[in-house]
Amino acid sequence: MGRAVYPGTFDPLTYGHIDVIKRGAEIFDELLVAVAGSGVTKSPLFSQEERVGFLRNNTKDMGNVRVEVFNCLAVDFVRSKNIRVILRGIRTMSDFEYEYQMALTNRRLAEDVETVFVMASLEYSFISARLIREIIAYGGSVAGFVPPDVEAAFKRKYPKIA
Repeated sequence: MGRAVYPGTFDPLTYGHIDVIKRGAEIFDELLVAVAGSGVTKSPLFSQEERVGFLRNNTKDMGNVRVEVFNCLAVDFVRSKNIRVILRGIRTMSDFEYEYQMALTNRRLAEDVETVFVMASLEYSFISARLIREIIAYGGSVAGFVPPDVEAAFKRKYPKIA
């Protein structure tokens, strides 16, 4: 079914992100996971290089998934790769409102780029990177929410984590 780009900050990479990647890899012939830099509104816990490493490690068995970085508007990156589909995951109604607004903005910026949504699997529908960062801020355990390599990286960065 062609190629798609799944853009995001992935800070941190969660099992919810991996679920969307696996499902996208089943739908599309090639899925390019695009890791954003810090951008204007976000201050990532992990560097772009670290986030790329987590993604590459956790997608290495998915033959049609590639991971790259981008530091521009997502639609500009998508077009630069000659791809016309953005993949996004939706967990909640608030996600839908945000993603709907983003999709319409992207459509205005690039009429030739479509956004395709997949609904989160039930077991991952409550996981968000924001909540993971909050758990970390208070020294809680993120086991079961993030892959083991991400959990280990958190423990190295924040030694007070349970």
